[in-house]
This record gives sequence, C-alpha cells and structure tokens, in this order.
Amino acid sequence: MRLMIVDDSNMIRTRIARVVQNGGLKGVVLAGLAKNGKEAVRLAMVTRPEVVTMDLTMPEMDGIECIQALLQFDPSINILVVSALSDKSTAIQALRLGARGFVAKPFSDEELQIALLDVAEAR
Repeated sequence: MRLMIVDDSNMIRTRIARVVQNGGLKGVVLAGLAKNGKEAVRLAMVTRPEVVTMDLTMPEMDGIECIQALLQFDPSINILVVSALSDKSTAIQALRLGARGFVAKPFSDEELQIALLDVAEAR
C-alpha cells in the first residue's frame, strides 16, 4: 500500500512518516510527502498513492480542495483527515466529500496506526 502524507507542518509530516515506518504497519510504503494541496495533486499523479493522510488547513490549496482534486483524479484513493478538532465542521465536510476517516491533532501513535489500518482496509 502506497501512502502519501499531506501537511504544511514538517514536524507532523515527519511524525506520521516515523509512525508508519516504525509502527509495524506491514506493507505500507511511503509514496511521498507534500506540504500543501497543490504539491499533493502533482505528487499523486506520479506516485499514485492508495492512502493519503490529509491536513485541512494549508496554504496554496487547502485539504478540502485537495480531497476533491485527488478523488476526481482517482476515486479509489482512501483519505484519512488528520487535523485539529477546531476544524470539526470542515472535517465533516471532508468526510461528506469522500474522506474515509478522521484523526484529531494532537494524536497518539496508536490512534494514527489504528485509523490508518481502518482506512486501508476500506479499500
């Protein structure tokens, strides 16, 4: 399973990558890291991720726009929203648009692993 991480925070991108690589998520390969929606769409066209972790609040292209663009490009992409709870109404909008799950920041390694497995199994 190819995973792309989309978040404008380098710290969060690195943390999610570490959880995936060290967390015993078998068969998960890091396909790429993007710091905004525009970068994510460009990267997805090359790497064709099956699962994407998506922040909602980012510069240039936010998570909502990016979710729409990614699912238009490939409706089978499974998107896990990883965002602050203050974005709750936006998170609900993201789920209505086709995101498959939500993890609130701050999150524990275990919460992220469980959510990623749930989203991956939705394929």
